[in-house]
Amino acid sequence: MTFGEDSHVTWKTPVPGRAWSSPVIADGVIWCTTAIERAATDEEKVAMMRESGIEDRKMKELAIAKAIELKLVSIDLASGKILGTIELTSIEKPDAIHSLNSYASPTPVINGDHLYCHFGTYGTFCVNRHTSDIVWQRRLPLEHGVGPGSSPIVMDDVLVLIQDGMDRQYVTGLNTQTGETIWETDRPEFTGASPESSKSYCTPIAITDPLGREQLVCMGAQWMVAYQAKTGKEIWRLRHGRGFSVVPRPVYHDGVVFFSTGFGKPELWAVRVDGSGDVTDTHVQWTMKSGIPARPSPLLHDGLIYVISDNGVASCFDVESGDPIWKKRIGGDYSASPTLIGKHLYFGSHDGKVTVMTPGPDAEVVAESELDGKIMASPAVVDGALILRTDQAVYRIEN
Repeated sequence: MTFGEDSHVTWKTPVPGRAWSSPVIADGVIWCTTAIERAATDEEKVAMMRESGIEDRKMKELAIAKAIELKLVSIDLASGKILGTIELTSIEKPDAIHSLNSYASPTPVINGDHLYCHFGTYGTFCVNRHTSDIVWQRRLPLEHGVGPGSSPIVMDDVLVLIQDGMDRQYVTGLNTQTGETIWETDRPEFTGASPESSKSYCTPIAITDPLGREQLVCMGAQWMVAYQAKTGKEIWRLRHGRGFSVVPRPVYHDGVVFFSTGFGKPELWAVRVDGSGDVTDTHVQWTMKSGIPARPSPLLHDGLIYVISDNGVASCFDVESGDPIWKKRIGGDYSASPTLIGKHLYFGSHDGKVTVMTPGPDAEVVAESELDGKIMASPAVVDGALILRTDQAVYRIEN
């Protein structure tokens, strides 16, 4: 399917602010978080960064706002009409973030009547999606270094947050009804890591392993760790090397978890999840060191795993062996993860280009489309429609 601003777009709805969080959908309503920034002049930016202790040589890769307003926007799935905006909080003098990040990058999660919005150090909010009331809110301060990134998940009525900052690295479980802390578990000890290389931005996944154990699989710098959801007790751990600032979310299939090791030199690992304790030397199924992304997450489908590197090289590997199947340069820079809809793979780049490919060992590019704006958020899929967010608007795209 080839689409564009005037083709196959059911509706397009501008959303104020800047946010890389993905849209989430339930009962015919799309929910998006956003951050409204009060801009600073170049001179004010330099002054604020220096006041924060940031070295001049690092300022070019950072951005900062004088203040931010964090909001939750609801959009009608059928018409694209904005149904409402919920004011969550305002923050004066927020920390600097990476120029590729936003103040609203973590994706919210829906669980029953409630929607959980997480903004890292700027707050976590439980919103009743029927009444728009804020049920509870918490603020767990953390020095992210380049802004928040890890999204929450819900497992067994526990809201799980990965809190891997420069100052402290831990995983915590909050009561979904009250926001109270149920458990808090520090990460394993790092080897030769500076605060900069201890941080991470990964989102956990919840699985049930072949032994019937429920696991929270939580990737971080140097370590991949699985925890019990109800207690936070560690089940197994694996040292993956010196990777840090991990963004890609792991994926799971048939007793094996697949994950990227993050910045440094990204590698793709396949690890069996039926172990206990330190499984570094016993449960690694395979590793791949070429063409692996530091930002987009991998995609699993029909015995194959697909990735798109940050600089636009798409690759396909065999799930069982890790053997390369194909590699294709499609160009562009990427943060959004690949998406499968029906019989096609979709890859959205920073410059708004969407490349459509057929999956499988004989994959080929079948279409290229252009949208206004920048694609940083991974899209959602509902009823065969692509719900895609750029830095300017949310689109519903379908045949």
